[in-house]
Amino acid sequence: MGFEGEQVAQLLPEFERRNPGIHVDLQQMPVLSAHEKLLTAYAGDSLPDVTPLGNTWIPEFALLGALDPLDEEIAATPALDVADYYAGPWDSGVIDGRTYAVPWYVETRIPFYRVDLLHEAGIDKPPASWDEWRTAMAAVKRKVGPKRYAILLPLNEFEPLLNLAIHDPLLRDDGRYGNFRSAGFKRTLAFYKEIFDNDWAPKVANTAISNVWDEFGNGYYTFYVNGPWNIAEFRKRLPPSLADKWMTMPLPGPDGPGASVAGGTSFVVFRNSRHKAAAWKLIAYLSEPRVQVAFHTLTGNLPPRRSPWKDPSLANDRHARAFREQLERAVPTPKVPEWERIATELRLVGEQVANDRMTVDQAAAELDRRADAILEKRRWMLDHGGGHAAGATQ
Repeated sequence: MGFEGEQVAQLLPEFERRNPGIHVDLQQMPVLSAHEKLLTAYAGDSLPDVTPLGNTWIPEFALLGALDPLDEEIAATPALDVADYYAGPWDSGVIDGRTYAVPWYVETRIPFYRVDLLHEAGIDKPPASWDEWRTAMAAVKRKVGPKRYAILLPLNEFEPLLNLAIHDPLLRDDGRYGNFRSAGFKRTLAFYKEIFDNDWAPKVANTAISNVWDEFGNGYYTFYVNGPWNIAEFRKRLPPSLADKWMTMPLPGPDGPGASVAGGTSFVVFRNSRHKAAAWKLIAYLSEPRVQVAFHTLTGNLPPRRSPWKDPSLANDRHARAFREQLERAVPTPKVPEWERIATELRLVGEQVANDRMTVDQAAAELDRRADAILEKRRWMLDHGGGHAAGATQ
């Protein structure tokens, strides 16, 4: 899918040389239409042998019975060392104790920040907890004044709030109900609301920002929570005079370094594949540390295994180090097929909170109400012995 589908083509000739009896037929598709095309292919019994799936799609295709468990193949492939993988991304593919996916590349969200602006505000080290972050954002706001901000948290994105909230289970009772009225989530939502109430962040969507990279360079905001692809973007778009004036940092948590979402893409083999052995050989090849380093060079995507990070291209990348640290604390989103719909509601309600149209308690209750309605069919299936329901809470 997308850019990765274009770049992986450069890695396939070596695989075919090493496996002369196998030819890889690569079909590329746009990311925005991939989900619908795969569901249509499932209905028409025309799925490919192997594909990378977004981690949040895995529970849905597992529930459909479309995926082949991979535990036997993993056990028979010593080079694919499970202990070498970051735990959160690996766990994204494990549902009800069975492994349906092997991580290909990973992403998570952490703050990019302006070192110089933080220093000018009297903050000499990046914050590691929410209290330290409050202090830093308040100091930056005092320094930059009313027309600039401490942080950008675009209101049309659910990811910033989700990454702040992932430290506690977001669903309960085996994914039957929302857990948004929990003390942990309400603490997160109160912190999120505080950022906007104190004018530390503008109440805008990212479409209202002319160019997020340029405005970061202009000092419109000091912190920007986003993913690893922006390392390359900031290097490319910021002027040379700012090359040493921005950095990345692990995501602060309620009481110290925080958790974050284990995003990214993982390989699956579809159950009706007629070439499962060959498909597994391809997965094993693309999972080799050396090949993952080559893929990182082509795309900038981050490896899900620790060993590729020893390569100088990653080990010496000062902007990637915080991502490496954060991946040790990355965790999956709730493993239910309905999660992406719930995440949309998280964005909508979060926007209401940021604009002071809902209190924290009202928003938590509303999110539970919306999540419980979305999960109604799941509850019915589980309560009536409907078989495999694709996963637990988190």
